[in-house]
Amino acid sequence: MTQSGPIRRMRSAGITLGLTALVAASLTGCSNDNDTADYAAICVDPQTQQRTDDDQCKDEREYHGSGAGFFWFYMATRGGFLVPPVGGRYNTGDGSYTASNLRNGSGGTATIQRGGLATKGGNIGTIARGGFGNASKGGSGG
Repeated sequence: MTQSGPIRRMRSAGITLGLTALVAASLTGCSNDNDTADYAAICVDPQTQQRTDDDQCKDEREYHGSGAGFFWFYMATRGGFLVPPVGGRYNTGDGSYTASNLRNGSGGTATIQRGGLATKGGNIGTIARGGFGNASKGGSGG
């Protein structure tokens, strides 16, 4: 009888350890990084190359080098780019005015977050990933 006691404890410790590893492995799949859009868009005036308030972009029209108005400018969320504050100038080499040619890391259709980035600007990798106080605004505004 004394032998069955320690064996039983070792078995339950092994099961506990195995379950802990299984739960830990499954939780790594729940990371917010998987929910991060591939691209985040800021509303801009291409004529002045300045970021404007998101409310100025009322639809998903694409800028093709001419025309006036406000358009979405798409930046990769994993590129380490700096998003300018509203009123600040942006670098056209950091993104694209067209969404149709954007692809994710696997070559598939990219996910896009239009607007909702911090108005004070910052590193797109940190301000596009949500968290407290950052709203996500997908789709078109009208």
